[in-house]
Amino acid sequence: LLAAEAKPNSRFAGVQVGLNVPYSFGNPLMSGDEILANCVKLGFSGLELRLQPIESFLGIPADLVPSRGAVPAGAAGAAAAAKLSEWRKSVAMSKVAEFRRRYEAAGVSIDILKVDNIFKMSDAELDYAFNVAKAAGAHAISTEITKHDDPKCNENHRRVGAFADKHQFPVGYHGHAATTPAHWEEAFGLAKFNYANVDLGHFVAGNNASPVEFIKRHHARISHVHVKDRTKNNGGNTPFGQGDTPIVE
Repeated sequence: LLAAEAKPNSRFAGVQVGLNVPYSFGNPLMSGDEILANCVKLGFSGLELRLQPIESFLGIPADLVPSRGAVPAGAAGAAAAAKLSEWRKSVAMSKVAEFRRRYEAAGVSIDILKVDNIFKMSDAELDYAFNVAKAAGAHAISTEITKHDDPKCNENHRRVGAFADKHQFPVGYHGHAATTPAHWEEAFGLAKFNYANVDLGHFVAGNNASPVEFIKRHHARISHVHVKDRTKNNGGNTPFGQGDTPIVE
């Protein structure tokens, strides 16, 4: 049905503009079909899609659906993680390709796969994440950067970066206001395929400077950017044009 409708097109002057979903819709449990229908209705042809809707389509047991950033603690958490890891071993990448075809038939590409809790994944699960991203048609994985004061910061980025290099597939680390250019540059030095997912608003709010110079200097290591307007000195989000983010630049 969706394929029969006019296909969306949100590419402007050669630049793909998309949505971060289902985050942008405010419902982390939204199904892949609902996400697709909403994107077609809104005219968006490119997405940063979280892993959860894909895994729901793949048949993940409901009690194993990982919440954004939430990992159970203690023995219960370890048992759930082990069960989830075993389930992921059973996944056929042909099913992921089927999910991708549904989106592409409707004119929507999955450009980025967002993977939560990536640093807690086993080696087998990291291979799984990269294989899912490739089967879904993405050109990069995104995940939250480890805070710079975390003792495991470099260890996390070195380990995940090693898998990125193994798969020859970028991981874009999403920065917040506390993320500095040096933080990303440190990650760049740990693996060839460690990239930056620059959030323009967060960069301005935390660094009190324009992100343009950083993006120009490291353009080959930028997986994608998040566009929002914020004010300096950790100011809040604003409507476009009312903050300090040089979006037009």
